[in-house]
Amino acid sequence: MPDENKKIRTRFAPSPTGVLHVGGARTALFNYLFARQNSGKFILRIEDTDTERSKKEFEKDILKGLKWLKLDYDEIYHQSKRTDIYKKYLQKMVAGGFAYKAEENKEGTGKIIRFKNPNIKIKFNDEIRGEIEFNTTELGDFVIAKNEEIPLYHLAVVVDDFEMGISHIIRGEDGISNTPRQILIQDAIGALRPVYVHIPLILGADRSKLSKRHGAVSVNEYCEQGYLPEALINFMAFLGWNPGDEREIFSINELIKEFSLKKIQKSGAIFNIDRLNWMNSEYIKKMDADNLAKLCLPYLKDKIRNSKIKFANQEEYIKKIIKIEQKRINKFSEVGEGVDYFFERPKYEKEKLLWKDENDLSKTKSHLEKITELLSVLDENNFMSQNIKETVWGYAEEQGKGNVLWPFRMALTGMERSPDPFTIAEVLGKEETLSRLKIAKLKIEA
Repeated sequence: MPDENKKIRTRFAPSPTGVLHVGGARTALFNYLFARQNSGKFILRIEDTDTERSKKEFEKDILKGLKWLKLDYDEIYHQSKRTDIYKKYLQKMVAGGFAYKAEENKEGTGKIIRFKNPNIKIKFNDEIRGEIEFNTTELGDFVIAKNEEIPLYHLAVVVDDFEMGISHIIRGEDGISNTPRQILIQDAIGALRPVYVHIPLILGADRSKLSKRHGAVSVNEYCEQGYLPEALINFMAFLGWNPGDEREIFSINELIKEFSLKKIQKSGAIFNIDRLNWMNSEYIKKMDADNLAKLCLPYLKDKIRNSKIKFANQEEYIKKIIKIEQKRINKFSEVGEGVDYFFERPKYEKEKLLWKDENDLSKTKSHLEKITELLSVLDENNFMSQNIKETVWGYAEEQGKGNVLWPFRMALTGMERSPDPFTIAEVLGKEETLSRLKIAKLKIEA
């Protein structure tokens, strides 16, 4: 645990030069968890000094993604609004001999500001990797500003971390190479050295750089595809960290309680979209039916609008469909896959009604007629899956379950794979179920 006398302040510092991806969101999450665990502050700093590449639409994407993930920050800063602060430090560094103005190139087209490298060895402790040593001689006198009005990355980062009282820098391991330059600048301005925590990079299953071909997309695309923010948070937490036991499903409060820098791994974290899908499906299975229906509805709107089936009660009809799909889908966008038979009558060849080696359509027709006869006596209000099953089951056992239930399913869905016909029939209702059985019989007669 950190020193109780030292206030914990972490930061997530994205550049608005692209959308928020899993790597950045995972960094934000680890900073958030550590700050909340220690009653500290989580700072969001938009590093937008690169005016040519920084775009407002990217900043909006970052803010939208963090809001969806519910990673609420305590303070927000924009580097573009802090130019005067950087200028003050640059002037002091030049006056103190820690930096100097130099020609930008041999043609002498402009002045830049270089840091005067003391050419020393630097050691620092990383909470994950232990002691790391760099010889700064090879860095030369590196540029820290284009001029007094335009600081570059290393200077702005060090000044901001100092001014904002950042206690822990939790970032990707690709930031290790930046650390020696930043420590040199810290020493020059009299800044305290923060605690460094360089977390493992996220890799694809083939251990190559993570990309879309591995299933990784932007955070807001996960939202659009129908993933739950709680599931993505849970998934990202396990990218480089685990609790040390077999538990896999964690709420955000449980993560805050259990998170530990000491349990972050050194090796690359493997991104597995199948694991994310499984985790999201586990969250979906536990959802309240009304809330699930509300979140799934946008993915069914086109089917509802174009449906040729009359709904006695559309809201209840949709809820029943979603309840069936609840245990089958990995994300909300899948709720519309393979359920066309709920919105339009199925199309299939009559031979599809035959069960396996059965080749006598007349027998199949008689089975459909018997199912129709049995279901006709059921009251509409009692047309429930269990009642339907009890009504048909005896006959199915007598004639062969496949011989009876296969054409029943095919008549209702036109699909070889679907939920059982009793469940489907309940959702469709008595009138539509009997109509589809009639259509199947007519197909055979044609």
